[in-house]
Parts: sequence; C-alpha cells; structure tokens
Amino acid sequence: MPHPSTSSPAVVAIIPARLSSTRLPRKVLLNETGKPMIVHVVETVRRSTMLDRVVVACDAQEIVDALAGHDVEVVLTDPDHPNGTSRLSQAAGLLGLAADDIVVNVQGDEPELDPTLIDHAVDAFVRSGVEMGTLASPMQPGDQPEDPNLVKLVTRQGDDGVHRAIYFSRSRIPHDRDAKGVVCLKHAGLYVYRRALLDRFVSWPISTLESIEQLEQLRAVEAGVEISVAIRPFVHKGIDTPEDYRGFVERQKQ
Repeated sequence: MPHPSTSSPAVVAIIPARLSSTRLPRKVLLNETGKPMIVHVVETVRRSTMLDRVVVACDAQEIVDALAGHDVEVVLTDPDHPNGTSRLSQAAGLLGLAADDIVVNVQGDEPELDPTLIDHAVDAFVRSGVEMGTLASPMQPGDQPEDPNLVKLVTRQGDDGVHRAIYFSRSRIPHDRDAKGVVCLKHAGLYVYRRALLDRFVSWPISTLESIEQLEQLRAVEAGVEISVAIRPFVHKGIDTPEDYRGFVERQKQ
C-alpha cells in the first residue's frame, strides 16, 4: 500500500491519552513492561505505512513528564473536554494542521492493534474522497453480537468499491428476520477525518440518535456526513481491566 506522496495532505495519527479511567485508573501510564502503556501504543501505530506523524494528545502534565525520554511527540490539551473528538480537534489546532490534512484517531489503550488496519482505514478514506472514515470487521470467534458494548454497523458499497456507513447501533443490526445468515459487522473505535470536519463536528449539538444510543459517530451520520468503512477482520484487544493488562504484560515476555 503506497504512502501518500509529498504533495498530499499530511496524515497525522493523534492518540488521546486521559489519566483517569473508570475500570483501570491511570492505565496509559502502567509500566510493568519497563515503559508506559501509551508508549507501546505509539510504537505500534508507527508501524503503519500511511502515516507522516504520530502524536499523543494528553490531559495531564504527568503524562507529558512520563513520556519525556521516550521519543514521543505530545501535546497537552484541556482536561475538561466533553468527548474524544473535542480533544482531537484541539490537538489538531495546537499542531497547526491544515484544513485538508488527514487526522487518524487511534485509541490510547490498544497496544496490540494491527497497524495494517490503520493502513486500510486511511486507504479507503482517501479513495472514497469523503470527510470521515472508520473500520469494521465481521464478527470473530468469541464475539457476542448481542452485547451492547460491542458496537455494530451496517454499510452500503459505493460506486468506487468503498463501503459507507449507514448506521451504528448497540443493538444487533441488521435484524435477520428470515435467518438468511446475514454477516453482522462490529465497529472499531478508529476514525479518520479531514481536519476541517473535526472543527465543524465539535460545533454541532449532540444529536437525537447520538443521545439515544450514546454513540458519538451518530452525530456525523445525522448531519449527513459520509463515512468510509474499511472492512477487515480483527480481534479487539483493548486494555480495559487489570486482567487485560496482566495478559498484555505476559505476552510481552514471550
């Protein structure tokens, strides 16, 4: 997959890193492997072939201090953002990104993310010419489609061969009434944006469907934003609990 040419807009991954976390407090700074978890995330993201730059957007000076000496670019954002997209928009502004630059939002708790997934998401986004993109996968062994914490989506295929999102839901969609064996897609919290859309997005009020489903991406759907979807199989391995982190540490020893 070719890297964007030097005449193309910059492609910048921004990784939000918050100090507080409900289920696993201070998880981005956990360092039983000898380095903070967020550094592992940065190293993984850097293996993508489509990126020009990788930046951590954090909410606390303590994270800035912990990253010193790890060769990680970091920006300190306001601590009170209402959501991750708002933090992303501020970080893009602090970095001085141009309106047509491409921002890739990667979660700060996925140190084992397959970096080729970033490549596919960015490639689909660029080929589609839309302002927002994301990633989906057919359900994998162990996935539970009825779990409301596992977000589902349905798509349509564009004339360019790239899928576009129709809807996201915590419910299983589409409903397979006649048991035809419809493939159910799960969503990954990886997004691609034009910088200009980020600034517009945060100016929009919370939408009706966003409020009902508690899914921020539905604000864009309701605003009529086309969202490209790269569909690739993946297994989610985010770090949400102490058990998740212990498993990650053990895998690092292998």
